[in-house]
Amino acid sequence: MRGVPNVTRADAVAAVRNPLAFIAARWTPEPRTVRRAALAALVMSVVIVVTGGAVRLTGSGLGCPTWPQCTDDSLTTTSAMGVHGAIEFGNRMLTYVLCAAVGWAIVAARSQKPSRRVLTRLGWAQFWIVMGNAILGGVVVLVGLNPYTVAAHFLLSTALITVATLMWQRTREGDSAPRPLVGKAVQQLVWFLVVASVLLIALGTVVTGAGPHAGDSRDVKRIPIDWETVAKLHAVLAWIVVTLTFALWFVLKAVDAPTGPLHRTRDLFLILLGQGVIGYVQYFTHLPEVLVGLHMFGSCLVWIGVLRVLLSLRERPGVTAELPGPAAESALTAA
Repeated sequence: MRGVPNVTRADAVAAVRNPLAFIAARWTPEPRTVRRAALAALVMSVVIVVTGGAVRLTGSGLGCPTWPQCTDDSLTTTSAMGVHGAIEFGNRMLTYVLCAAVGWAIVAARSQKPSRRVLTRLGWAQFWIVMGNAILGGVVVLVGLNPYTVAAHFLLSTALITVATLMWQRTREGDSAPRPLVGKAVQQLVWFLVVASVLLIALGTVVTGAGPHAGDSRDVKRIPIDWETVAKLHAVLAWIVVTLTFALWFVLKAVDAPTGPLHRTRDLFLILLGQGVIGYVQYFTHLPEVLVGLHMFGSCLVWIGVLRVLLSLRERPGVTAELPGPAAESALTAA
């Protein structure tokens, strides 16, 4: 049995001054550990969006009527606040789980050897987005669920998903300059798809801000437009995204593109079909809460799918030494 090394006073001082450097000097994670840490941060960034949607859909947005405390006299929810207080406070607590996942990604990236600064920077970018969104979430409560702040809260969560997806992708690549796998015309088509998807998500927040699910049973301000008209415009944009995706798949087949972009485009098309079915069903069934929640989850998957299509258009040869061999990489990609 190997003994536990003694921690000297100098070690303790170094750990306090720079805990990340202290850990990195004593631990080298395997590449798959770094990938899993990045994936955990991405999963939690989606979970926090879904649970935030559950808060709104159950009318618990003001379950804790103030911030950063739950009430003026209590940091936590009380029994008198009922289920709405528990739901809202529970979502606040999940922020700490998200912070833990992002922190784990930062520690794993910082400890990898040789050091990959890009991964550490992406991890810290997630941390600061989480902190900013936590503050914005407090503002949302303090202004009584103003729909514009709610929309900004969701869009900042989408920014977190963007950075988390990019970090997860970079853990599976090397650090050499990217090499395009498709021509300029295909790249431009994908950027049209990205822009259309951004508009689709942004318009979705307007539908939410004008729709019937205000987030609380009290009188909550709504965006003063006809939500059904905006919902129909949202559907038109969705069809544009679907059409662009199908056109991209057709073009990639025509130019005999590598399997990576083809598979990512196929995945996105299937996600869009499922999201479209949910969208139409929820519209014609008068927006039941469960379907609206599924639609929010679907919007996260759509955006991740779009980002994966964009990132699949290039490769980074010269994979670093710690990354697994071709067989392992093929198995990971297939998964």
